[in-house]
Amino acid sequence: MRFSRVKRRQVEVNFNGGDISSDGGMLLLRELDQQLGLTQAIHRAIRDPRVKNRCTHDQLTLLRQRIFALACGYEDLNDHDRMRHDTLLQTAIGQDHELASSATLCRLEQRMDRDCAVQLHQVLVEQFIRSFKTAPKQLILDFDATDNPVHGDQVGKYFSGFYNGYCFLPLYVFCGTQLLVSYLRPASCGAAHHAGAILALLVKRLRQVWPWVQIIFRGDGGFCKPLLLNWCDRHGVDYVIGMAQNSRLLARTTTIRDTAATLYALQQKPQRWFGDIDYAAHTWPHPRRVIIKAEHNAQGANPRFVITSLKQTARYIYETLYCARGNMENRIKEQIQLFSDRTSCHEWWPNQFRLLLSGMAYVLIERLRQLALQGTTLAQAEVRSIQLKLLKIGAVIVRNTRRICILLSSHYPWRDVFIRAAQQLNTC
Repeated sequence: MRFSRVKRRQVEVNFNGGDISSDGGMLLLRELDQQLGLTQAIHRAIRDPRVKNRCTHDQLTLLRQRIFALACGYEDLNDHDRMRHDTLLQTAIGQDHELASSATLCRLEQRMDRDCAVQLHQVLVEQFIRSFKTAPKQLILDFDATDNPVHGDQVGKYFSGFYNGYCFLPLYVFCGTQLLVSYLRPASCGAAHHAGAILALLVKRLRQVWPWVQIIFRGDGGFCKPLLLNWCDRHGVDYVIGMAQNSRLLARTTTIRDTAATLYALQQKPQRWFGDIDYAAHTWPHPRRVIIKAEHNAQGANPRFVITSLKQTARYIYETLYCARGNMENRIKEQIQLFSDRTSCHEWWPNQFRLLLSGMAYVLIERLRQLALQGTTLAQAEVRSIQLKLLKIGAVIVRNTRRICILLSSHYPWRDVFIRAAQQLNTC
């Protein structure tokens, strides 16, 4: 291929460069994975029914190939038909020969089932537990759902009026930035479907390790369900949950809402007033504390309600605790950046497996951010920024019988960050 000249020089392009990769930072993922033992744990959790002496690629290699590629931005299995020859990917996985094709990786996905999904969620929870060196005093579990558009006539597809399309409705659970649950569900169910059962399993396991930890359940109005609230009350789990407004709530908070409206009319400045009431719906066994935020601005009144079992001030609970729930939406966006919405298999369980593979790739990058990038300009960077700035590095690979030499770009602008990350992974 010939491009326009640069002064007198003709510009020619071909694909005969040899062993050159655009993913030099993948070696950081290899070192991190060896420290965490993540792919080893996944491998142990999945039964491999194949006859080993008839298989060219073992299951651990297949898992690493798929997860590392997702972390570096390769969503499709078809990408691996060429990437399987990438010497750097082979090195990161720990192999020195041609990797698996898209067909082999597809067969891995197609043999996943419900037991596999359960075991992989246990891996996520155990990784979370091992990330703490000392027992935490408080854990806030964020529950939220999002939509995954379907890609055809897939098992479990359903039209959602809320999202105005055919989709799945996966449920995510995060604690801070760490992923605990990535659970695929049909869109025919509500946001809180199976949330109670998942919360019970999480609380049981976390209290086995940390009996005295305070656990707080946090979610939006879709999780304000009597069964969920009653379970939390019985098992000593605190909660901060959004609540939809109704005529009774509005009637009982008339005074504070009128105060905000009056002050806005007099001062022409946005008003935010906080208060609380004891409120009991007809399906509740007893009254519960409901926080009100009475806001009035140029767009008019904007009252919000939050139900909680906590005793702090109304302003602190709403502004500091409940509003922090918005960070979870950023975590869900990072899942999408790692292709959690690429649930395009026909069968149900392969799609759940893809959702979990995306979650495992997120675990690697999140742990890289926490263990190796603290104190750098990428300490708070999102997944896409880490991919582009730290993992996508031009590299020439020289491999012989004695060593593998990775020659990174001499003009790489994030060189200092990369060096520090590598040093941190060697000393963690």
